Amino acid sequence: MVSRTPIHDPVRRPGPPKPRAVWAVVAIGANLGDRRATIAQAVDDLAAVDGVLEVRPSPLVASAAVKLSGVDESAPAYLNGVAAVRTRLQPHALLDELQRIELAHGRVREERWGDRTLDLDLIAYDDETIDDERLTVPHPRAAERGFVVVPWLLLDPDATLPGVGRLDTLAAAKDGSVVPDDGVHP
Repeated sequence: MVSRTPIHDPVRRPGPPKPRAVWAVVAIGANLGDRRATIAQAVDDLAAVDGVLEVRPSPLVASAAVKLSGVDESAPAYLNGVAAVRTRLQPHALLDELQRIELAHGRVREERWGDRTLDLDLIAYDDETIDDERLTVPHPRAAERGFVVVPWLLLDPDATLPGVGRLDTLAAAKDGSVVPDDGVHP
């Protein structure tokens, strides 16, 4: 008699379904150290995260450092950009990865809106609205920040911020204090 060994049939025994891929927008900024190199490495680090399928970085822009008291002319200027991130990670898992990357690049959280080696903010996650103790998306101040809106529009001229609307209609899109980075000035 011939023994019949069951053969694994992926149709009958599927594994857990993969989470659907969504697009998220991450703001990226730095005003300490080699800002350009740090941002480039952070984009590479993000692309290497398990569950991140694609990262599309924007051109960088330069902006003055803003503290709680207003513009700080004595602080180093920022380089800022955004990255469109296609991911299977859930929002909080993506936030965890962003904070891990910040920490790996020497991010210190001593002063709110203080100078930093790297800042990664989750601005939008698909069309979802989240407001809990750890995460608020869409980011509550994104529409007001030229250093978020301008590079996002450079990446995607038709971009919309969920709950707000088209970015090209926002006043922050015309923020004259944010200028394209020429790669020359520190």
